[in-house]
Amino acid sequence: MKILFFLVLLGLHSAAAVIHSMKNFFTVSSEVPNFPELVAVGMVDDVQIYHYDSNTMRLVPKQDWMNRVAEDEPQFWKTYTARLFGYQQLFKGYFETLKHRFNQTGGVHIFQWMVGCEWDDETGDVNGFRQVGYDGEDFLSWDVKTNTWIAPKQQAVITKNSWNNDKSQLAYYKNYLTQECPDWLKIYVKYGRSSLMRTELPSVSLLQKTPSSPVSCFATGFYPDRADIFWRKDGEELHENVELGEILPNHNGSFQMNVDLNLSSVIPEDWRRYECVFHLSGVKDDIITKLDKAVIQTNWGKTGDGSDGGFPLGAVIGVVVVLLLLVVGIVGFFIWKKKKGKEGFKPANISDTDSDNSGSQNPKA
Repeated sequence: MKILFFLVLLGLHSAAAVIHSMKNFFTVSSEVPNFPELVAVGMVDDVQIYHYDSNTMRLVPKQDWMNRVAEDEPQFWKTYTARLFGYQQLFKGYFETLKHRFNQTGGVHIFQWMVGCEWDDETGDVNGFRQVGYDGEDFLSWDVKTNTWIAPKQQAVITKNSWNNDKSQLAYYKNYLTQECPDWLKIYVKYGRSSLMRTELPSVSLLQKTPSSPVSCFATGFYPDRADIFWRKDGEELHENVELGEILPNHNGSFQMNVDLNLSSVIPEDWRRYECVFHLSGVKDDIITKLDKAVIQTNWGKTGDGSDGGFPLGAVIGVVVVLLLLVVGIVGFFIWKKKKGKEGFKPANISDTDSDNSGSQNPKA
């Protein structure tokens, strides 16, 4: 597990059946200058729905439709805020225990707790997950199939044994993550459907830093993030001399991604055989951009048509701003890499706080 100091926000939304997700991320830190002791972030389908920190002691909605949830549930924000305050005390206790176990007396340290669930809106299948991280590494994970905690580190064995011996707590976890959490997730999807299930196509540009640099096919402004972008030659997808970038969030909730093509061994006459293809899940027609020197934007001169070719700095700067803001607001958001075969879990959720009363039920670390 790696701590990412930015939020790589997410999606799974289209008219077709999708797996929706809900996740809560809690981060407790020590000796991090000008940073709250606790930061909590809630996500639905990898879209941030709330933010809370121990400095403001306020639960702030991040989506307009979350206000409608509060309107229909008058005690929603008050109850939720109280629970988050309870988690602040609970996780602080866990944090101190772990620092002692690792024989740490000072310095910057980070404790992370993630809880969430997934729901397939076609099959009705649900899955829950709960993980604990410490200083950027996995500390404990909960196995939904065996209903037990798993310890990847020797220092976590004591906690694992203690928590696995608490059968009532394990039963509570299973009930919350397989029933209560999915119920809340369905409510959020209902209220946020028009936003979460929307489809937005991107603008696609060809970019090049220098005449000898790879040509980057850059797509920005698309939603959801279930998208693919690739280069192909003579209609066949290329796997060599290409480098695919990550999907990143824009400041307006949309996404961007790019794929680079190294043309160092390609003669100019063959450029016309290459094209960039962008595919958005749920959309029938792909966006195809032919490799053409005349349309390449650069930061070293003019495009082939004589216009001022420059990178779309607005989108790039927007991402930088988003990432910086998320450093401040979501420093504890951690992501386990997605692997084929669904190894590990993908980030997403409502929260251990929506209906999870474990703030008063969690065993000691």
